[in-house]
Amino acid sequence: MKPKIIVIIGARPQFIKHFPFEKAASGILDLKTIHTGQHYDKNMSSIFFQQLKMAKPDYMLNIGSGNHGAQTGGMMIEIEKIVEKEKPKGIVVFGDTNSTLAGALVASKLHIPLFHIESGLRSYNKEMPEEINRVLTDHVSDLLFIPSEVASKNLSQEGISKGIQNVGDIMKDLVDIVINDGILNNKKTNEEDYYYVTIHRPYNTDEKHRLNNILDSLNGLDKKIIMTLHPRTKNLSKKYAIDLASFLNIKFIEPQSYFDNLNYLFYSKGLITDSGGMQKEAYWLKKKCVTIRKETEWVETLNFNANKLVFYNLSEIQEELNKEPLNWDETLYGNGNSANKIVASIKNFLKE
Repeated sequence: MKPKIIVIIGARPQFIKHFPFEKAASGILDLKTIHTGQHYDKNMSSIFFQQLKMAKPDYMLNIGSGNHGAQTGGMMIEIEKIVEKEKPKGIVVFGDTNSTLAGALVASKLHIPLFHIESGLRSYNKEMPEEINRVLTDHVSDLLFIPSEVASKNLSQEGISKGIQNVGDIMKDLVDIVINDGILNNKKTNEEDYYYVTIHRPYNTDEKHRLNNILDSLNGLDKKIIMTLHPRTKNLSKKYAIDLASFLNIKFIEPQSYFDNLNYLFYSKGLITDSGGMQKEAYWLKKKCVTIRKETEWVETLNFNANKLVFYNLSEIQEELNKEPLNWDETLYGNGNSANKIVASIKNFLKE
């Protein structure tokens, strides 16, 4: 009999990570998926199930947005009910969202083995809710699937030594699938030269002055800007009465499906982002990245000038984009076989 595992997803990066895991688990684990509904925008949620042909979630919570405490608490209440009904052998969580933390706390309280995919990352910025989520989740996990040795060192510094397994990055599995299947051979724009931009984090959008400064800086770059307008950024720009049409060098587009997002990045001259996962995707596609943050969990991408942190002095963006990376490490974050390693490890753990 296949061991029953509950998998918790709820935000865009988790759909991406779940696809290779679901594929690798077929015939080996009995997966029951809970979709918390943390991201409910069509292009940030349901389209993943259409494009990737992922199995429909067994449970849809439709929690939606809200304050961190209310959102996480609401998820915990519903997840606990499902776990008590399904009686799984383990719970899988991905990354560092409120969905991750909710699942981790329920697993811990009900004494169910917890498996954390993308463990050990640290920004060392506790103002980021994601940092709190990932630290707490790691400390109650039974198996910690890490993408690199840097993650192992981070865990060691916090006294965590058991259950750590370096399997590489599960997102690389999917990027390799997309590249090998030729899915990106269909350019989405007529722009010859452009930079691709995604901005959504609170410290870049929550203040009108900061968001305006970022848009002004992007507007002054030497190539066209194609910027996906995250629902958060879109709503705040309306709140601040920022006239997006006045930024003539920026073409604002709706949030993209996973494949279209990669397509825009693939054909771009570089990425400007405050996302975590896209820093890696840019690296794997050999695109120069400028990250509008003070820190990054993916410190290895900073090697050889492939990625550069710019936060206070936004005038450095153009200068950094002009610097060519010196080298690309083809094996950074694994070989694209992470999901199979994770599934095998979970199966072995449950046999013990």
